[in-house]
Amino acid sequence: MKQGVRPAPVTEAVLAEPSSRGTGRLADRRFGRDDIALVRHEVSARLREAGLGGDRLHGFILAVNEVVTNVVLHAGGAGRLLLWVSGGSAWCSVTDSGPGIPARFLAAPDVPEAFEVGGRGIWLAYQLCDEVTVATGPIGTTVGLRILLATPVDTSSQ
Repeated sequence: MKQGVRPAPVTEAVLAEPSSRGTGRLADRRFGRDDIALVRHEVSARLREAGLGGDRLHGFILAVNEVVTNVVLHAGGAGRLLLWVSGGSAWCSVTDSGPGIPARFLAAPDVPEAFEVGGRGIWLAYQLCDEVTVATGPIGTTVGLRILLATPVDTSSQ
């Protein structure tokens, strides 16, 4: 998808909860440790219905799965997922009530070392999504993910 990792600007659109008007809300659910596979399948089904397919669909599902898994493993075991379509993009926000992400992990992550244990979830999200945002503090974290529904046209070789 993207070459290299770069920090995405925080945009209100990714972090804000979608309103019931003007957006296509696809899912709004709480999840816990036993729900990871169920969430992955639900996100997949809803995004297929919304028109996302192929590698971009699979990449976005992987990114969502990694963020949900991080909530379960590192932020108290439970969270909330919102999935919606707006402005030609699929959006997902995952919120937890954990202690927040330590500052050393907030910069766009470097490529993980080959034998490093962990540390690939957020890196993968940056690789697979068109936008990744993180808002974190002592009362919780919201990770926002966005992907265009239509495959972007590559004009660099023209």
